Amino acid sequence: MKLVICEKPSVGAAVAAALGVTDKKDGYIENDEYIISWCIGHLVQLSEAAAYGEQYKKWTYDSLPILPQEWQYTVAADKGKQFNVLKDLMHRTDVSEVVNACDAGREGELIFRFVIEKAGCKKPFTRLWISSMETGAIRSGFEHLKNGRKYDALYHSALCRAKADWLIGINATRLFSCLYGKTLNVGRVQTPTLKMLVDRDAAITNFKKEKYYHVRLMLPGAEAASAKICAADEADKLKAACEASAAVCTSLVKEKKTIAPPKLFDLTSLQREANRIYGYTAKQTLDLAQTLYEKKLLTYPRTDSNFLTDDMSDTAKSIITLLCGKLPFMAGVSFMPELAKVLNSKKVSDHHAIIPTMELAKADLTALPESEKNILTLAGARLIMATATPHTFEAVTAVFECAGQSFTARGKTILCEGWKELDRRYRATLKNKSETDDADRDTEKTLPPFTEGQTFENPAAKVTEHDTTPPKPHNEASLLSAMERAGSEDTDPDAERKGLGTPATRAAVIEKLVKGGFVERKGKLLLPTKDGINLVCVLPDTLTSPQLTAEWENNLTQIAKGKADPAAFMEGIEDMARELVKTYPFLSDTDKERFKEEKPVIGKCPRCGENVYEGRKNYYCSNKECSFTMWKNDRFFEERKTVFTPKIAAALLKSGKVNVKKLYSPKTGKTYDGTIVLADTGGKYVNYRIELSKKK
Repeated sequence: MKLVICEKPSVGAAVAAALGVTDKKDGYIENDEYIISWCIGHLVQLSEAAAYGEQYKKWTYDSLPILPQEWQYTVAADKGKQFNVLKDLMHRTDVSEVVNACDAGREGELIFRFVIEKAGCKKPFTRLWISSMETGAIRSGFEHLKNGRKYDALYHSALCRAKADWLIGINATRLFSCLYGKTLNVGRVQTPTLKMLVDRDAAITNFKKEKYYHVRLMLPGAEAASAKICAADEADKLKAACEASAAVCTSLVKEKKTIAPPKLFDLTSLQREANRIYGYTAKQTLDLAQTLYEKKLLTYPRTDSNFLTDDMSDTAKSIITLLCGKLPFMAGVSFMPELAKVLNSKKVSDHHAIIPTMELAKADLTALPESEKNILTLAGARLIMATATPHTFEAVTAVFECAGQSFTARGKTILCEGWKELDRRYRATLKNKSETDDADRDTEKTLPPFTEGQTFENPAAKVTEHDTTPPKPHNEASLLSAMERAGSEDTDPDAERKGLGTPATRAAVIEKLVKGGFVERKGKLLLPTKDGINLVCVLPDTLTSPQLTAEWENNLTQIAKGKADPAAFMEGIEDMARELVKTYPFLSDTDKERFKEEKPVIGKCPRCGENVYEGRKNYYCSNKECSFTMWKNDRFFEERKTVFTPKIAAALLKSGKVNVKKLYSPKTGKTYDGTIVLADTGGKYVNYRIELSKKK
């Protein structure tokens, strides 16, 4: 009997269906040949610091660094029941072999190994390695199960990654939190990500707008522009000089240019495009793609590859034929895919690019929730575009000399619309036209047929005024691109992961920064908060630079290939944790105040003139000797069914009275507009009274 352990219940159900296993029990499904059960994501984790001793329960500087000698594992608090199901199944006497059917990648390997380690299972195990949840792919995978021990090196690299993140994350988080008296989450991936947002914010803040000018010659059917001119008077002089002389065409260059079709989606590029077009966050896109994967409509989403394997030509062709019939924007288009462009086994690591599956044939797209349909359509449109013909055009550049200066006119003639025509058709079906539409709009027109040596006497000219523009704040799409590229110049070309985080974890990193109060979302924009900016300022470069991740990934790649020693890598990480604690023994008093929360000042105290602050339950005077307090739940306001807002409090402190609408009268049961007057007699409690304005 084989025990098959999947990563999630939904995957377990799909595997059971593919293998014809139907007898459902509590936490597993079985027949005579297979028992199919599942983890619930990370079922077992590295234990929290407190598990290593009483001295680590409180966060103190003196207890650092925390360096476990014997690592301990903990079953996630809310997942104990399923762990016990798996443990009992592993120890069943009729189970002779365990199949690791967790996601085929570094983290999937870790999830499975942690569970068998914690359960004390010594039985032999094999590995299922697939990229699609389609029935055929699952059955084929079970016919070609791999020896589980072949993936030991991959597991060691996953274990090193988990332990290294634990050591640096916990020690750095506790160290800086103790020093500054505030919870400051520090992480190898999230901290450099935060630094990118802070750097961009600083570039915008420090940006100084500058004016510049172009002189433009108004030629028949075209405008030719000068280079940038800094001073307005210079531009005016050049305009006058041009109008008094002749413009001569000195150069005419025609070039045929090609824009290749876009590549297929990996997870990060899917997240970027879904953010640009639909405004979905990276996490929303990952969740939607995961749901579609579990519904068998999309291939495995957590991939960093843009290609399909060489043997997928027929599958891809069939899916494209299906898509052409299913996607409204392809109606009436005769399409012949060029499949060679998207096939390259050498560029596929664990999983190929994200594409729809053949299950599409049975699916009713209109029955899907709109958000799922959007992601599926986006992936389908990309598969079609990636296999379409290139977009080609002839670019023409004409240069004119006039009054001793050069002027350039550019134009283009489309030779073949290619994939851009399909892209335009797809975008035309969108409800919200995305911001990329404007960027894609061709501003260059066809130029008239100029010839070299052609002369235009006294051409009309004009001066146009422009401003330099600051960098744009990051949105989710641009931040994902920056995370993907970060540190890539320091990363080995064959490293499994490049950039900050993995395609699967980048979304969670962004969410963690937002949840921790270091980043805020404003519409599509991601902006660092004051705490976020301060955190980047106080941390050492090693923790804010993506270089650390690049070094780790290079080492982890070598460990996964069996070419580097995991123990040596971990020694280096422990040394780094020790060094970090040693470098920051204390802070100056000014530095300690850096993260102190600023309380909002509501106004001045009518008794002593000091600041009045807003507390959780009241508005109170900052002078400890003064007893002035206005309680938010004062009976006066509660009886009149009026919330005692900071706005009302500020008005009372400023002018002693405030007009309030819809005050409730307990006597009549009606509402009226009136003026609340602060009637403070200097006693323990503050009093208020009503001045009537108009009845309703």
